[in-house]
Amino acid sequence: MSALHPFVDHTAPARRPRGRPRKTLDERDEGNRRQDLLKAAARLFRRKGFGAATTRDIAAAVGMHSGSPFYHFKSKGVLLYAVMDEGMRAALARQARALEPDAEPAAALRQLIRTHFDTLHGPGRDFIPVMLYEWRSLNARQRAAISRLQRDYEAAWAPVLDALAASGQLRGDVALARLLIFGALNWSVQWFNPKMRASLDDVTDAAMALFIHEERM
Repeated sequence: MSALHPFVDHTAPARRPRGRPRKTLDERDEGNRRQDLLKAAARLFRRKGFGAATTRDIAAAVGMHSGSPFYHFKSKGVLLYAVMDEGMRAALARQARALEPDAEPAAALRQLIRTHFDTLHGPGRDFIPVMLYEWRSLNARQRAAISRLQRDYEAAWAPVLDALAASGQLRGDVALARLLIFGALNWSVQWFNPKMRASLDDVTDAAMALFIHEERM
């Protein structure tokens, strides 16, 4: 026995620690690597389509070996779902930050539209288009989970559109108007170009003029 500790034999060989081995530097950077994979996957899924973009393509885009993405995601389908989940959660957070609780209905709609354009065309702009065009590539359970996030996102729009309808500024059925508004805004991913003369503020103004009737002084 040792004088340092009466119950420890310091002459015995050191035992290997139980559990998983200590992570390498790359593994300790797991969170960042996961985000890199999500961004690369979103970009490639949008440009090439889910079927055509391979995990080898995605790994190469972030400087990984072809099998490395599976350390973070079990399959390409799981990675697709993670891209959509990430996009919707980022959109929810951006919308919550932008919407002023005491804004008048028309001002609130403008905030919602402008923020939606930021989601579609600003940083992280590849995530939502992937959701719009690769929806059928998800399984039923994944679609249900993304649908819940979509409902949460659209819930902020419902009271604004109801108030606009009550004031006569929004004409027609509110539920149909909501579908038409999202359809028009989302279609901008097909035609909007940052190099065009119209800015996102200009496009927001055009959308407001199209969707509601605002009284002019």
